[in-house]
Amino acid sequence: MLSNAEIGIDLGTANILVYSKTKGIVLNEPSVVAIDINSKNVVAVGAEAKEMVGKTPQNIVPIRPLKDGVIADYDVTAQMLKEFLKKVSKKMGLSMRKPTVVVCTPSGSTTVERRAIHNAVSSYGAKHVHLIEEPVAAAIGADLPVDEPIANVIVDIGGGTSEVGIISFGGVVSCNSVRIGGDKLDEEIIQHIRKQYNILIGERTAENIKIEIGYAHPDHKEETMEVRGRDMVTGLPKTINVSSSEIYNALKESLQQILEAIRATLENCPPELSGDIVDRGIVLTGGGALLNGMKDWLAQEIIVPVHIAPNPLESVAIGTGRALKMISKLQKAAK
Repeated sequence: MLSNAEIGIDLGTANILVYSKTKGIVLNEPSVVAIDINSKNVVAVGAEAKEMVGKTPQNIVPIRPLKDGVIADYDVTAQMLKEFLKKVSKKMGLSMRKPTVVVCTPSGSTTVERRAIHNAVSSYGAKHVHLIEEPVAAAIGADLPVDEPIANVIVDIGGGTSEVGIISFGGVVSCNSVRIGGDKLDEEIIQHIRKQYNILIGERTAENIKIEIGYAHPDHKEETMEVRGRDMVTGLPKTINVSSSEIYNALKESLQQILEAIRATLENCPPELSGDIVDRGIVLTGGGALLNGMKDWLAQEIIVPVHIAPNPLESVAIGTGRALKMISKLQKAAK
């Protein structure tokens, strides 16, 4: 039994991942909680709660307590963390008494937002809580040499935010954060289908469309997909065919804003580090890195090599966990 567990938490808008120093990723579940609004009790968390989205009776409400990478509902987040950490304790056979926890925060988060994250984790009884910036965690998880004096450019496209950071000597040299991520892309697809076809679809259907026929690059092989939703005129279920080029047009504007954030970060890069970027390029992490054609489209737009991290969905959590070893060094760099 370990009484002093050391864990890293990626508090993501779409998924929460928990990394243990001894066992690697021990939990990867959607950040969704289903709550009974009459008794205020948690009915389900994670994958089980996500299954309920759009399908529950009136008294049970699935909530996503994290919005744009930060805590939108403090009490629900604290409850969700407790449930997840209980799951981790059972799974690992560990006593999670007073764990040391490293949590990542978006680089654009305010002091109040950071304090909310700190308090939510502390309320579980963590002995020490360290906060680390998301681009740094993503870079460590993507196996980049963050503590060397060379430019490591990381683009983390998550569920709620996209973070762009240039990291050198263990600290952030230049960074930008835009509150655009996978959720926003899903929302654009919902809006497009509503305007174009007068049909309402849910978040899960929109996410499936994005995964199947969502493209970042305008030049792609045309694909179509059958989509089912509710006709807004008749109120009856209806099936339509949607093409990949119209989904590309729906996503184009949001992707452009992510591109602008990357450009703005590169423009603020010290000239000494710019040479490294030409050679080493940028590394993509987060679920958005897996959007069809993302790598090729970015490489064409910013004319530097673009690589996808070995494990884009888990990079931040892995980096958060590994940061336990180098936390004192990182904190000196952040001061």
